[in-house]
Amino acid sequence: MNVIDFKPAKCSHCYRCVRTCHVKAITVKDQQAQIIADSCIYCGDCLNECPQDAKIYLSDLHKVKTWIAADVPIAVSLAPSYRSLFHFNEPGQVFDALKRLGFTYIRETAEGAALVTNEYRKLLEKKDMKNIITTCCPSVNLLIETYYPSLIPYMAPVVSPMTAHARMLKDEYGPDVKVVFIGPCVSKKAEAYDNASVPSADAVLNFHEVKRWLRSEDIQIRSCQPLPIDGHDPHINKLYPITGGIIASVNTCETARSDTYRKFSVDGVKNCIDLCDNLSNGKLSNCFIEMSACEGGCIQGPLTGNTRLARFQSRVDLEESIRPIPAAEELLHFDTENLPSSKTFRDRSTQQELPSEEQIRKILEKTGKFSKEDELNCGACGYQTCREKAIAVFQDKAELSMCIPYMNEQAHSLANTILEASPNMTIIVDRDLKIREFSAAAEKHFHITRKKALETYLFELIDTDDFEWAFKYKQHVQNKKIEFPEYGFTALMRLVYMHKEDSVLAILIDITREEQAAQQDYMKNLETVEMAQKVIDKQMMVAQQIAGLLGETTAETKVTLTNMCKTLLDDE
Repeated sequence: MNVIDFKPAKCSHCYRCVRTCHVKAITVKDQQAQIIADSCIYCGDCLNECPQDAKIYLSDLHKVKTWIAADVPIAVSLAPSYRSLFHFNEPGQVFDALKRLGFTYIRETAEGAALVTNEYRKLLEKKDMKNIITTCCPSVNLLIETYYPSLIPYMAPVVSPMTAHARMLKDEYGPDVKVVFIGPCVSKKAEAYDNASVPSADAVLNFHEVKRWLRSEDIQIRSCQPLPIDGHDPHINKLYPITGGIIASVNTCETARSDTYRKFSVDGVKNCIDLCDNLSNGKLSNCFIEMSACEGGCIQGPLTGNTRLARFQSRVDLEESIRPIPAAEELLHFDTENLPSSKTFRDRSTQQELPSEEQIRKILEKTGKFSKEDELNCGACGYQTCREKAIAVFQDKAELSMCIPYMNEQAHSLANTILEASPNMTIIVDRDLKIREFSAAAEKHFHITRKKALETYLFELIDTDDFEWAFKYKQHVQNKKIEFPEYGFTALMRLVYMHKEDSVLAILIDITREEQAAQQDYMKNLETVEMAQKVIDKQMMVAQQIAGLLGETTAETKVTLTNMCKTLLDDE
């Protein structure tokens, strides 16, 4: 079962999760990050490190609410780190708040830790194991089973406090009761649902989910009644969630104080990996080792909703609330004689094919790394070295495009090619009208080199009224014809305001020839009109002359005919 998933639309190709993951259990396909379930140790670091909140923790909350709605009896196994992560006046107020949500019984997981402490005591007494690694942290267990299977003989064959407590509660309340573990851990869910694991909790909720649930029900913990816990106070075993807490509990046993094992604690995935490397090399022996994937222990779990700055305060608050009663005395309250507590761990490692040196070299060359000097090893892709990234590409865990310096170089190269090859002038200026980009065509038309232009303000070259308007109103200027008589050309200018960069991109198309051709066409048309006008004027003059001659002849004829008619009439 995959406990962590990704929201594809949110992944922004920052590769921060890959950088964070110490076991590189994240693959990138089609520029989207995905969890490799068989490789993940569910430490949860990627949940907190993702700046886009693209990781999803698959919740059991709906399942738990369904049980409550159906009146199914539910026993809560409450991780002891609640004491440092919930805000209350008395711890009993937390029990009341949880019962108001609908839970039937409230018990502390540290009861199961008392049983685990006793099992560790037995192992220390037997002295059969060369080294003993505590197995309370499921992430550490997965780390060893998956990546260091040779160390499995060092793993204490004991269940975790959560599993031990779940068995205790089912034994006490009956098999029909549902056990819900509430804690700060991601890997607890993987442990609970691991088919190869022993039966454990029926559901897992984290503190962050419970806090949101309480807010949605308008339940204020400090306004609740301080109820007594339904079980027994496990005292010293409540120190399990802090670094060194397991050792502190074990040391309260008389035999543990007198054994010959050297005891020390290690927290944080990277430190655990370093220790496993040392153990694999046979450099340590006769050690009882408390290992936790979270720095500072479970109180700094990935799902606490707490900040790292509160880590030390949380530890102090938890230690102050505990009475140092020996762990052996706490077991007197529990009937654990027939309660199974052993667990068998298995080899989960997977063999991945490794590329040859030639295959690595070919992959490196695809991102411009032709020699050792080209391998920057910057870690931006999430892998420490370019060779590690090349191996991940071969294993289909990474993509070539994850090499940010190479892609940046390619982008600049493409942009420079476009700027150099384009016949159009391209200029980019910032709000101060400082020139930030200047294309080859712009160099030619404005008679200034790019190097010099990048040291110049635009107003030193041309009028900037249109640019200032674009900045003021954050609008574009579309295809405006501008004459540059001092530079001897005319251009069609388009200004694009770029919101993210708060800059203006200017694209100027040289239309000088078109303007000259249009001017020539205009002059030709003007000459034609003038010639036509001359012809018209000449024709009008001829017509007027003809009309004048015709008018005189007509008048003379009229006079002659009139006189002739008058003479004829007089003769009559």
